[in-house]
Amino acid sequence: MAKKSKTQRAKASAARQARKEKAKELKELEAAGVTTAAEETPAKPEEKKKSLFKKSSDDVDAAPAKQEAAKPAKKAADKNANPGIVKRFTGFLKDVKGELKRVTWPTKQDVLRWSVVVVVALLFFGVYVTILDGIVTQILVGISGLSSLV
Repeated sequence: MAKKSKTQRAKASAARQARKEKAKELKELEAAGVTTAAEETPAKPEEKKKSLFKKSSDDVDAAPAKQEAAKPAKKAADKNANPGIVKRFTGFLKDVKGELKRVTWPTKQDVLRWSVVVVVALLFFGVYVTILDGIVTQILVGISGLSSLV
């Protein structure tokens, strides 16, 4: 996960503080018996959600004349090849671009420094394994030579 900048941390902290203060004010108002605007307004009826794969109840119950009038609009929408998917894909690409902007990229000096460390480590372990292999081979040859005498 990318590291947050100081301004991002400050904004998040300020938002948390504001939420705490608002919750504290609401508790004080409830204790005083005052109703809030959210309690006074009636809840909005839920809008019908359209599914990508199922027909909505409006399409099923619609009169044939209404369906005939909607055909040109459906043909135009079919040409766009489901714009919902395109919007989701472009939104995904925007999110990726935003994440890549927040990445802390290494400098040329860092890349060079760590590349040298890796090459030196590979050379060291290569020499170490070669020497160890030679020693183990000599030991095994010696053991096998002794076993042929017995």
